[in-house]
Amino acid sequence: MPLYSFVQNFSYKDVPQHTRELVETCLLDIIGVAAGARDNQTSVLLKAYAEANFSANQLASRLWFDGRAVHPLGAAYAGGFSVDSLDAHEGHFTSKGHAGATVVPAVIALVDACFNQGQDISGEELLMALCIGYETALRAGQALMATAPEYHASGAFSGIGVVCAGARLLKLDETTFRHALGIAEYFGPRCPMMRLISFPSMLRDAHGAGAFAGVNALLMARMGITGAPAATVEPLEISSFWQDIGTRWEIDEQYFKPWPVCRWAQPALTAMTALMQTHPAIKPESIETIDVETFHESVCLQGYFPKNADEAQYALAFPLAALITRGKLGPGEVTGDAIHSPDILSVSAKITLREAPDLSSRFPEEILSRVTVTLKDGSRLASPTATAKGDPGNPMSSAELIDKYHLLADDSLGVTLSNGIKQAIQALPDSQDCQAFLELLLNAPKSAV
Repeated sequence: MPLYSFVQNFSYKDVPQHTRELVETCLLDIIGVAAGARDNQTSVLLKAYAEANFSANQLASRLWFDGRAVHPLGAAYAGGFSVDSLDAHEGHFTSKGHAGATVVPAVIALVDACFNQGQDISGEELLMALCIGYETALRAGQALMATAPEYHASGAFSGIGVVCAGARLLKLDETTFRHALGIAEYFGPRCPMMRLISFPSMLRDAHGAGAFAGVNALLMARMGITGAPAATVEPLEISSFWQDIGTRWEIDEQYFKPWPVCRWAQPALTAMTALMQTHPAIKPESIETIDVETFHESVCLQGYFPKNADEAQYALAFPLAALITRGKLGPGEVTGDAIHSPDILSVSAKITLREAPDLSSRFPEEILSRVTVTLKDGSRLASPTATAKGDPGNPMSSAELIDKYHLLADDSLGVTLSNGIKQAIQALPDSQDCQAFLELLLNAPKSAV
């Protein structure tokens, strides 16, 4: 199916039932992550930045869980940064990145701007726009991986998904759509991701920049500004990534994260969780050493003694130590005072990370780790090679995903609002408009009850 036809004409009812359910799960997951990140330093700073530098004019969108109106460019920028600031959002292996942390904030910004201009958008149409955004962003990511040698941040490709979703909402003609694709890709933030791994900062996976690039491209193209053909969409040599769109779904290959840290750390956390469940003797005070065998990129995380929340989340040793020490790993363990806790840091110092060539050779198609714990009594407790919990082959159950949402959202928003948002998402397929959902998401919580 031609891309433009898919973007403009594909019906949500023609999307397979499993995939539709997955789109709704992705939306809930992203909102839960944003709720968990609502008051962290990055979210607060970016909302203030958006208000100061992207004033609402003819177009206005509200900031998530806040209510302040800014230009959609600022809302997309702040929303992408906020979701990206808590590394718990879903992702995708073969694009080596993430779509939702860009696509969802940008689409919500566009939908709210459309509402403010009197355009009605049904719940089903919102979900179809998100489905389009995810599917096309992930395919663009695969094409970028195949044609550009450097490992780029997700914002380098996810703006393409924003353009495709936005073209549906704004009903762009095909010529304008193609120019928007070209603008988004040309201005896409091809950030060198391994530099961020080596030097963690608030810039993260460039989701804020990707959301900005996508919305900016739509607005520029609608004003008549032209763009070069998108190299990850148009050329014949990359057509294999696009030719089966509408019949095969990349979104079905998404993974979900149980813990708010880099995906590359998650297999070791999965292995350690299983070891702790099987061997209650594993306690911080009983551990002599912990050896982690993993793939090269995972070893690069290191992160024994993080100085800030960004370093704590782009780490392996520290979150593994936090899981062992606290028995859980949520936002509280990788932000705030916890990152300086002596009990966690003492366990972190006992961890050794080693590259295993057999595991490196299987990356990125598989993300695997092994963990061996040596106790002070001489016992050696070794895990099998583990894939991360939440992978398509080792999925989180529906109940586990709901539990994760409430773990992230309830303390921040209150149980009443977090339940209300969950119910509003469930009602979207049959909603004549999505305004009730937006009112819950975009206004400041009255109280956390």
